[in-house]
Amino acid sequence: MNSPAANHPVDKSGDRVRRMFGEISSRYDFLNHFLSGGTDFYWRWRTVREAPPQGEAPILDVCTGTGDLAIAYWNAGGRRTPVTGADFTPEMLEIARQKSARLSDQGSSPAGAIDWVEADTMSLPFESNRYQIVSVAFGLRNVSDTACGLREMFRVCQPGGRVVILEFSMPTNRIIRSVYGWYFRNVLPRLGQWLARNSQQAYNYLPESVGQFPQGEELADLMRAAGASQVRYWPLTLGVATLYVGRK
Repeated sequence: MNSPAANHPVDKSGDRVRRMFGEISSRYDFLNHFLSGGTDFYWRWRTVREAPPQGEAPILDVCTGTGDLAIAYWNAGGRRTPVTGADFTPEMLEIARQKSARLSDQGSSPAGAIDWVEADTMSLPFESNRYQIVSVAFGLRNVSDTACGLREMFRVCQPGGRVVILEFSMPTNRIIRSVYGWYFRNVLPRLGQWLARNSQQAYNYLPESVGQFPQGEELADLMRAAGASQVRYWPLTLGVATLYVGRK
């Protein structure tokens, strides 16, 4: 699935992506909720419902950002399942740690219940076959080598475990796609850039990166090539996001 922007490959170099998300980290959560109209809460709830924890084997959330999906999985595991959130942007991880600290202060979490680790998804510092779930929400498209990132996610996943991907996509319905595409290209970047001023043009990057990222069966095939079986996926909210689940 390509857009006109696909003629010019988007710059997803590690240094640029790290700087970009570092610059918008303080406004990241607000903008996610605001620009999605709060739908991002439903998307994470649906992710955990379709691929819930099973037992107390650990869970890993890569490209965790400010940690919302990692926290959702920790809650879904009854706050007993060990969860690790990994990201290569220190500023985003600091906000995730602050969220954990607030949970601890409220008596909702023992200190250190979620482990936050600075790590690149293309070179994860974890042993193979460790996690029952390896998840990523709206981060895989930022990995410069999608196939490499997927291979790493499947490497650290237990045999029989699940790799879970929640990612933006474009609606397949022609009319909805046209209207949403206009908003996505013309309104969202200006609004996001105005609310979270940054030198890396993060909210121009968003539609460009989504437009060039594989979706549907194309991404399912990449998951199979990385080691998945039984790949299933669900378009969410008229197809503006898609949830993928594959077993190792």
